[in-house]
Amino acid sequence: MTESDQQPWGRVDETGTVFVRIGDAEREVGQYPDGTPEEALAYFERKYADLAGQVGLLEQRARRGAPAADVAKAVAALQTAVSDAHAVGDLASLSTRLEALSGTVGELTEQQQAEAKAAVAEGIRTRTAIVEAAEALAAQDPAKTQWKQTGARLDELFTEWQRHQQDGPRLPKGEANTLWKRFRTARTTIEQHRRAFFAELDTAHRDVRSRKQRLIERAEALAPRGIDGIAEYRSLLDEWKQAGRAGKKQDDALWARFKAAGDVLFQAKAEIDAQADIEYQANLDVKLALLEEAEPLLSERDHARARTKLVDVQRRWDEAGRVPRDQVRQVEDRLRKVENHVRALEAEHWDREDPEKKARSEGMLGQLNDAIEKLESELAEAREAGDAKAIAAAEEALEARRAWLKAVGG
Repeated sequence: MTESDQQPWGRVDETGTVFVRIGDAEREVGQYPDGTPEEALAYFERKYADLAGQVGLLEQRARRGAPAADVAKAVAALQTAVSDAHAVGDLASLSTRLEALSGTVGELTEQQQAEAKAAVAEGIRTRTAIVEAAEALAAQDPAKTQWKQTGARLDELFTEWQRHQQDGPRLPKGEANTLWKRFRTARTTIEQHRRAFFAELDTAHRDVRSRKQRLIERAEALAPRGIDGIAEYRSLLDEWKQAGRAGKKQDDALWARFKAAGDVLFQAKAEIDAQADIEYQANLDVKLALLEEAEPLLSERDHARARTKLVDVQRRWDEAGRVPRDQVRQVEDRLRKVENHVRALEAEHWDREDPEKKARSEGMLGQLNDAIEKLESELAEAREAGDAKAIAAAEEALEARRAWLKAVGG
């Protein structure tokens, strides 16, 4: 290989010395004495390829938004490496590309500074929102606060704070400290309110427990009185309802004892009632038989016979005595139905027999009959005369009088 036929970016002389061409000049880059000129050039071309690869990677990093300071540092290092490179290739183009990257670094720096500023502003807004949410929880009325939900929400806010602190932008120290102090103060306030609320609640629960313990003791003391203690137990129950809450677990246990004391009394009453129901069964049988006698009166139309029979049934009904409680409503309703029917018969009778009503009815009947007789005569005369208008008037008036006569029972 002659010198003129060698690679355009470099050559090898007869001593094995390798030169790189940069524009119209050249400089020595090294020797490769134990190889052919082709091997010597290939060796130094590989060094160039390595440098070109580094420049290409740096260009990609800049395009992808790598930190401007890192890019600037890498550009400076590569510029030094290229200017002194022991390599064969288009070193001038690499220098030009690095110069272009130097200009890009300035733009990249401005862009990244703007982005960083915006990220910090957004970070401040995010943490401020977390702080304000915590302060809103702290401002709640402790007496109306749902403490379980509030505690869970505060934990969520703290987790958000930690996540933002780890993954978000680094905030200026002063603003970061101010926001953290606000958040910490809100947490402390919430915890103080919670402790005070539950301390007060515990005191109230203790007072309620004491009142309910006393009510239980009074209720349990009624046991020897049996059914006679029920009225007082019901009075104690009213006091129990007004006593307030002692906490769910305590309330359940206290109520179980109070109810057990009442169950003793009501069980005694149930036993007495059961015995009474047995004794009253015979009375029920008597009243059912009396109903069999009384219910046929529902079809009776003579008020006097109905009243006589009903009075007899009512007398024997009262003599029969009490019936089992679960049967009282049923038998009483059946008897009421018969009594109502008899009263309706009597009312109907007195409506018909009222002397004043009767006189008025008889006087009206006479008047209507006289009017009808007169109208019939007028109708006959009109027909004989062939007076159509008179016929129509007489027929209309006659029809009305006959309807009135029917209505008053004529």
